[in-house]
Amino acid sequence: MLYLDLPAASVLTDLARQRSDASVSIFLPTTPVTLETNASRIQLKNLAKDAIDQLEEAGVDKRRVAALAEELWDLIDDDDFWRYQAHGLAIYATPDNLRTFRLPNALEPIVEVSDRFHLKPLLRSITFCNSCYVLALAEGGVRLIEVSPDLPATTVAVPGLPKDAASSVGKASIGDRSHSGRLVGSEGQKVLLRKYLRKVDAALRDLLAGSEIPLVLASVEPLGALYRSVNSYPNLVPAALNGNPERLTDAELATQVRVLLDDIYATQIAEWANLFAQRGNEGRASTDIVQIARAAHFGAVQSLLVDMDQVIPGLVDEADGSVSFADAAGANTYGVVDEIARRVLLSGGQVLSVRQADIPDGKPLAAIMRFAI
Repeated sequence: MLYLDLPAASVLTDLARQRSDASVSIFLPTTPVTLETNASRIQLKNLAKDAIDQLEEAGVDKRRVAALAEELWDLIDDDDFWRYQAHGLAIYATPDNLRTFRLPNALEPIVEVSDRFHLKPLLRSITFCNSCYVLALAEGGVRLIEVSPDLPATTVAVPGLPKDAASSVGKASIGDRSHSGRLVGSEGQKVLLRKYLRKVDAALRDLLAGSEIPLVLASVEPLGALYRSVNSYPNLVPAALNGNPERLTDAELATQVRVLLDDIYATQIAEWANLFAQRGNEGRASTDIVQIARAAHFGAVQSLLVDMDQVIPGLVDEADGSVSFADAAGANTYGVVDEIARRVLLSGGQVLSVRQADIPDGKPLAAIMRFAI
């Protein structure tokens, strides 16, 4: 099972607001296979050393650097922490605090040292989550399947999950009469099915509490619609896998859902590009980094696409949003695009971290404005 800590919007906003004389952001790929995490620990040790070297070179107080280093070494040595991992790990550390996020996406190893945190890799895991759960739902049985990019799909043990519709409502068959005396052929049958589905939802509620992972429903109709009417999990995907999941293996369902997730992402990007083109005709769209930085500073950006990989070092002025580019990254600079994304988040705008090929004209970023600029 993947152990994930996808951040809620309030957590992202909190990270975006934080400032420190020594803010370290570290990202690296990990594995949920416990016996293979040693390589990740070694990689983190090297990335942490790089961060500490940058802080020392920048002249940060030695006691502050030592406090931050101790937090990182403690994390590397924490056997319990490394026992429960996913595909990527984001670490945000200052001398006063360290936060980790286990993510479903494999991340490129990155170290960013500045007075603020680097958010784009974390945003990517929220923009497109390539892991999910599939709820394979039928009258004759139900199972929850965990799907991730590079591991076999597995059925998750869910305490309290009903065996099937009939036994969950204490009947030999859902063709029995209900307590009200209604025949279970039409409306009465829906009463019993909803009892079954509410028990499914209750079992999942305990397991998925606090999770941000998408849940995809695999079912026939009208069972699927009935489940949606009782569902309490906020991340149930509107699209579904149609058909009887009892006839499919976990691997077959995983293959179908990966295609579905890719289609959802492609549709999202295509709709964004269409809106960008429309707003361009109204003077409300741009791919110019300097123009977008000023717009973000004044809260004019409604939605922003950013290249999840490229880092452009520099500074964005605190007074007017003007940009100064740097020749190389260092503790006295930060990623300009990341800083623009941070300001958009703090002004209530939407930020999507995507591949550069998904951005209009292949630019590092693109913005849709709230008004013409």
